[in-house]
Amino acid sequence: MENLRSVPQCSAILVTTPQEVSIEDVRKEITFCNKTGIKIMGIIENMSGYECPTCSECTNIFSSGGGKSLAEISKLPFLGSIPIDPRVGALAGKGVAAVKELPESSTSRVFNDLVIRINETNSNGA
Repeated sequence: MENLRSVPQCSAILVTTPQEVSIEDVRKEITFCNKTGIKIMGIIENMSGYECPTCSECTNIFSSGGGKSLAEISKLPFLGSIPIDPRVGALAGKGVAAVKELPESSTSRVFNDLVIRINETNSNGA
C-alpha cells in the first residue's frame, strides 16, 4: 500500500455486478482506495441484465441497481450499467470490438457513453 501512495495521478474505476457479494467486494475496494489515496473516478455495474440478441429486450436475471445504489451511498459518480449481450462475448472471443461491429447496439451505446463519462470525470480532476 505504501508504494501506491507515491504513484502520481493514480485513479481507479470500480466495477461491480448487481449481486450483494460483488457489491461487498467493491466496498472493500473503496476502503482500499481511500487508505492508499487512489482517487475513484466512479462505479460501473457490469452484467446489469441480459439483452436478448434477437429483440434487444433487457431482462434482469440478477438483482439490479446495486452499483448505482453503492455509488450514491458512497458519494461516487455512477458511470453506467453494462448488460450481458451474447453478441459482445462472441465478438470478443474473435478479437473484434463490439463498438465497431455493432455500433447501433445498446451495449455499444453504453460503452461509448462510459467513455464520455470517464473522460468528463477525468477532466474534472478525479
